[in-house]
This record gives sequence, C-alpha cells and structure tokens, in this order.
Amino acid sequence: MNKYFEEARAMQDSLVAMRRDLHMHPETGFTEFRTASKIVKELQALGYEVFYGDDCVVESEMFGVPSSVILENHMQRAIDEGADPEIVKKMAGGKTGIMAVMHFAKPGKTVAFRYDMDCNDVVESTDANHRPFAEGFASLHKGEMHACGHDGHVTIGLALAKLIANNKEDMAGTIKIIFQPAEEGVRGARAMAVKGLVDDVDFMFGGHIGFKATVDNSLICASGGLLATTKLDAHFTGRSAHAGAAPQDGRNALLAAAQAAISLHSISRHGKGASRINVGVLNAGTGRNVLPNVADMKLETRGANTEINNFMSSEANRMLKACADLYNVEVKITPAGSAPACVTELDFAKEIAAIAKDAYEFDEVVDTVDFGGSEDCSYFMETVQLKGGHAAYMGYGTHIAAGHHNDHFDFNEDVLWKSAAFGATLAKEYTNK
Repeated sequence: MNKYFEEARAMQDSLVAMRRDLHMHPETGFTEFRTASKIVKELQALGYEVFYGDDCVVESEMFGVPSSVILENHMQRAIDEGADPEIVKKMAGGKTGIMAVMHFAKPGKTVAFRYDMDCNDVVESTDANHRPFAEGFASLHKGEMHACGHDGHVTIGLALAKLIANNKEDMAGTIKIIFQPAEEGVRGARAMAVKGLVDDVDFMFGGHIGFKATVDNSLICASGGLLATTKLDAHFTGRSAHAGAAPQDGRNALLAAAQAAISLHSISRHGKGASRINVGVLNAGTGRNVLPNVADMKLETRGANTEINNFMSSEANRMLKACADLYNVEVKITPAGSAPACVTELDFAKEIAAIAKDAYEFDEVVDTVDFGGSEDCSYFMETVQLKGGHAAYMGYGTHIAAGHHNDHFDFNEDVLWKSAAFGATLAKEYTNK
C-alpha cells in the first residue's frame, strides 16, 4: 500500500463525519453557500491560494440561477447553519464556485481535479432501512437531498487537498482543485470554464461515485463517452377566453405546447451517432372553463457528439416556434443548461489504468465504460484537450443502495479515502511528468 492510501485510510473517520455533515445540509445548484464556505475555510487552513465568487465565475454564463429572493433565503440559512458571513457575502448571486491553487518548488506540469457540490430536488426517504435516516444523518432540508453522491465528491476533494498539502515534497508544478456548483442540470461548469481556470492545465481529472462503477474497491479510468446536451425551457403565451361563450376570442397555449410535445419526438434521428430528445415537464392552463393562455415546458436534447446535439437543439427550437405559429401564440425559449460531448482518450485511460494496477489497491480496474449520460465537467475537459492537454472522467467504485436521484440513495463510504488516495497518486505522477 503506497503512503497516500495509508494516510487516507487513517483519515477515514473524519471523512465519514464530513460526508455525513454535508449530507445533512444539502444545497441545490447555486445555493451551496454553507458547503462552499466550509470548503474555502478548509482549503485556506491547508495553505492553498483560494479563489471564489467573481474570481471564479462569469455571471453572464450561469444557467438557471434561482431568484434573488431564493438566493437571499439560502444565504441566510447557510449563515444560520454555521457558514462564514463574509465568505457567503462574496458569493452573492449564486457565485459559489471555488478554485484552490498550490505551487510547488520543483518545476512540473499543471494538474487539475474537479468536484461538484450541489444536491438534488428529492425528498429523502424516512424508511427505517435507509441508513442516513436510521443513523441520524438524513437531510435537514425538506425537498433537498444528496441523492447523487456529491457530498462524497466534496469530501474526496478536500481529502485530496489535505494529502497533497501533507506531501508537498512529492509534488511538482501546480495543482488546481476546482469545486463546481450546479452540476445537476449541467448549469455550473461553463461559467467557470470560460473564466479561464483551466486554460493552462496539462492534465485534467473528473469523476463520479457509482453509476457504472457499482462494485466496491473498483475503478473505471475513463468514461467511454459523455453525451453532449442542451436543456431548454419553453414558455408559451396565448390569450384566455371563456371556453363556452367566446372560444373564438382565445389563443390556446396548451394545445400549442401539447402539439410541440408530440412533434419534438418526431425529429429525425441523426445518422452519425446516438441522439436523444425528451420533454420532461409540461404545465398548462388556469381553469376548466378557460381557454389556456399559458404553458410551460422543460425539455432536453442529447447527442453522441456536439454536432449531433446541435442538430437536435436547432430542430427543437424550430419545432417549438412552428407549433407556436400553428396556434397563433408566442413562445419564449430559454437555455437552461448545456454540456459538450466528452472525447475519450483511450491511450490516456490505459495509462491511468496501469498506474491504478501498479498501486495494488483495487480489486478491479477497467480502462473505459460508456456512462451513457451527460456531465458538464466536459466543459473543463474540452478546454484542456483543445489546448493540447489530456483529460479523463473516472468512475469511483462503490456499492450503492439505490439508483442515483432515488430517495434511498446511499453508498459505501470506503470509497472516500480510496478515491482521495488515488487522486494523490495521480497528482504526484502527472505533476512530475
């Protein structure tokens, strides 16, 4: 066992306590004020140069930011639950992204790691067989739950930061550790990537607990592909009228939206690879005897690569406008999130796998597996790759109690110290390249 694994295993009790504290205090995208405050203070105590707020985020590139009232309420809740008021103040407007930087004496490469922080809009289970509830660390925030493992990701990132700070003599060049808000809905990464945080990075690592890595003590070294995606909100506006006395005076937004929901799924598939479209939410109308004048739709497109997704998104916009025209109503289409496709580097994945196998710490090491979803870590990865660097999105192996985004979600907490230790192994290997 290399020394990073030994040191990380000795930290496990504190890591479990940290993860469970985060699990009890989940925060949705762009409201991660308490989580971010704790991260900033921990990183500063470890000697990192820490950037956050406007220093990390381009405000105009943030997708789906909550209203100012919601943000202010969550800021105050975070302070009430122990967040540093001055740190929270600097993150006003939902600018909760963080980057920690440490330079080392030996010249070397720049290596970055990225971890997401936000939770899901899920009401956590109160079943007696749900461990967080049974052991007293279930969510204290109704309708908010870490049902995807991001509480574990934050814990892994902070454990990695500590391992690196404790072993500076092993490192070279520069380490960057990024904590990203609003991964759910792929809303947060672009606003950090366009800030230029990874423009100088040679090697970039992201990853996720579970998904296809559901075997304890296993590692997937790279995703076989992350789909490009676009999230859209469509608001249809017509004219209300009495449904019995004067239907001719109305313009039916509900029918326009219903027509769009059907027509969107008739968009042609793409010959160059997988394509997806889904209408996930449709709300319309105001009353039984009123011609509906409003309708709201939430939809998404995906593609095996950015070209295919752009085709699907363009066609979706065209179809929404055509259906609005058909019923003589207006439609406002608002981007709500996006991510480019992730290009898998097979040689890089094999290189990571060789390092993992040399560590002798994993029962199973897999080069690549197709995750089948989307992740906005791809914004960071694409930036690094386009500038000649290398990037990988890994799977941290752990048994999960239920599927991701399920109200019974939980994981084996041994994944915390093992993932942090392997991150430190990669930090040493690649800063010294």
